[in-house]
Amino acid sequence: MRRLGTGIGWRPEIADAVERMPGIDWVEVVAENVCPGHLPESLLRLRERGVTVVPHGVSLGLGGADRPDEGRLTALAERAETLGSPLVTEHIAFVRAGGALTASPGLEAGHLLPVPRTRDALDVLCENVRIAQEALPVPLALENIAALFSWPGEELTEGQFLSELVERTGVRLLIDVANLHTNHVNRGEDPAEALAALPVEAIAYVHVAGGFERDGVWHDSHAHPVPRPVLDILTGLAARVAPPGVLLERDENFPGPAELEGELDAIREAVTAGRGRATRGTAAGGTAPGGAAGTGGSGTGGLGTGGSGTGGSGTGGSGTGGSGPGGSGPGAAGTATGGAAGAGAGGGGVGVLARPVTGVRERLGMAQAAVLSSLVAGTPVPEGFDRVRMGVQARALAAKRAGVVAKVAPELPEILGAGYREAFLAYARQRPMSGGYRRDALDFAGHLLKLGRPGDAVARRRLREWWLDRAGPAPRKRGAAARAVRGLLGRRA
Repeated sequence: MRRLGTGIGWRPEIADAVERMPGIDWVEVVAENVCPGHLPESLLRLRERGVTVVPHGVSLGLGGADRPDEGRLTALAERAETLGSPLVTEHIAFVRAGGALTASPGLEAGHLLPVPRTRDALDVLCENVRIAQEALPVPLALENIAALFSWPGEELTEGQFLSELVERTGVRLLIDVANLHTNHVNRGEDPAEALAALPVEAIAYVHVAGGFERDGVWHDSHAHPVPRPVLDILTGLAARVAPPGVLLERDENFPGPAELEGELDAIREAVTAGRGRATRGTAAGGTAPGGAAGTGGSGTGGLGTGGSGTGGSGTGGSGTGGSGPGGSGPGAAGTATGGAAGAGAGGGGVGVLARPVTGVRERLGMAQAAVLSSLVAGTPVPEGFDRVRMGVQARALAAKRAGVVAKVAPELPEILGAGYREAFLAYARQRPMSGGYRRDALDFAGHLLKLGRPGDAVARRRLREWWLDRAGPAPRKRGAAARAVRGLLGRRA
């Protein structure tokens, strides 16, 4: 595993500060926010200095019921090649649902939503991961996400789900310790148990971020300082394995350079504390974190399943998975719960994937569409879900949607002033997002113009001109713009 060191999420707002920070070994950039042909000068200068740049995707939706979109995969591959990256990363999440698979309207969440930890969802995820791996020029690592709600009827813990995903696909993991803390507060999941079940040898790097708690719900905001409980989880992880890389994420409310550097120092100290704990345990004659390795049995190819092997007896001990056509994978963690302990079953894991997944995709697609529709379109909350938590998630999605639209189209809040947020949230309750944030901004502006808003004539004229300048493939001439208003909006200018 390549050693990355200590890094920070590169954002335009802190680009200058990142360039001047001491001890920055690498940076991560949101893949969808950079264009291969027009990289920011700051990123180019960092690359020239030998700083590694890793693209981090947010829109692929590998946990969704549909197969990965070829265009999105191609775009992610292009960014990896342009940046000279050693790997790319994405999330274990779904971000859209509906469409042809379910014969229902396509919907977008505009955010990462949790997949159910079920066998059906795991089958689909594994196949989607393999499709992505074949399309990407470098290794793929997947991140565990934070969640505000749980799916009813889950069959696996997070540790078991991630461990089996690695066994069956060989994918690497991006472990976000802030998300483990979020899921501890929101879903009662023990971070230590999740870490104990993880195949630590698959970790590519670690995310650290801040958030806040409100009314018993933890919000993974990436806009607040990293709290002590998150650093403690990082120390616990570092006591089991030396993470190849650790990265600080900050997306909003950026503090000054000194405060960011202080957070990076705290992250380094947390890792050092964990490694010291591991060293003391070894010196005292204990078993090193990770345990002894066990050996899995041979997996039969194609239609069969892998044989079982015995995992290590140490904490989180790993077994070597059985081999079969398509490669081999690590065995399950020795101390995993729920019967996964020591099991290398399906380590050659490709046999499990040979099961037909068409019907599985449809079942998963219907479930995800029902959940997303309740969150963004006001349909009833599906049976078994916590209605209060689903309400919190729905409001969080709407708020995020309003915030991102304001970023991608900053002219809108400038034109609409203090009424922007209220107007956008009213629009969002009627119009679920279906075509991305830039399309959403255009649709919002068109919606207001159809209603004859805003009431101020000058602001309405500015909004109309903004919409017309961006609605077509190229800026329109003034006469064509006037005709478009009359034809498309059906109202007087």
